[in-house]
Amino acid sequence: MSYSFTGITTTAETITISTFYNEADGGPPDLAQRFTDSMRDYFQQNTNLIMVDEEGDLQFEGAVTGFRLSPISPQASNREEANIAAQTRLTISVNVIFTNAEDPDSDFTRTFSFFSDFDNDQPLESVEDDLIEEIYESVILNIFNASVANW
Repeated sequence: MSYSFTGITTTAETITISTFYNEADGGPPDLAQRFTDSMRDYFQQNTNLIMVDEEGDLQFEGAVTGFRLSPISPQASNREEANIAAQTRLTISVNVIFTNAEDPDSDFTRTFSFFSDFDNDQPLESVEDDLIEEIYESVILNIFNASVANW
């Protein structure tokens, strides 16, 4: 049986997405587990691959390696105050090891990252869950395209 992912055909029937590790400084303690769950959900919703615990035809493993906050968009201030950033950028990086049992030439180890910005008048705790979800959606789409869609 073969499956087509955006025009690319594969005979893979099973997929293993191992639990990702958290190697990031900062962020919530469940950062890696949330990534693993989101990635499994995405592949289950967008493919007909059967999720297996180990030795799937397609295998993913890795770690969340970065959770970085950076000030951006400086805003004007008077001389008595220091310059203050109007926004902060949250960047999350994930190192992925992809193994394709039927096509070892497509195997890779790669870091994927994405970011989202938020206004500094909002505390991180009030927007963190939404930012993480938004970033994970982009990272997982890029992983999907790099692995099974071969973009």
